[in-house]
Amino acid sequence: MAETRGTIWFVAQFALFVAILLAPFFPQREFPFWLRAVGAITLLCGVVIAVRGYQTLGSSHSPWTNPIEGGRFVSTGIYSYVRHPIYSGWIIGSLGLALLTRSLVGVGVAAALLVFYDLKSREEEKWLIARYTDYPAYMSRVKRFVPYLY
Repeated sequence: MAETRGTIWFVAQFALFVAILLAPFFPQREFPFWLRAVGAITLLCGVVIAVRGYQTLGSSHSPWTNPIEGGRFVSTGIYSYVRHPIYSGWIIGSLGLALLTRSLVGVGVAAALLVFYDLKSREEEKWLIARYTDYPAYMSRVKRFVPYLY
């Protein structure tokens, strides 16, 4: 059953990634230049955050909701600021892409990604709590997506 749920999360995530890529091709709205510039900066920030998350997690990264066998608990680097920097990066980056490409559909996809990753991270954290005894203490001091806020 857990394997099936992991597959469902993976497929839903893939569908959202496809939506991120397709959203700029839907009719665009007029956005002021400054908002598009903010989008470019936001996209770049999202990419940097996600890449740092991938780099810091290294071989312990899993596309599934449960940790990989032999994986290690990472709470250093960018993980000392947020528990799910890869997800934060994808959310921020997709919002930035939507603003840059003037896509209201993309803004909706970014919002859907936020909801999706919030739900997925809660599921993952059940596994992480079961696997790593230090995880509950880590959760109490480090926020999920935004340092000091959420």
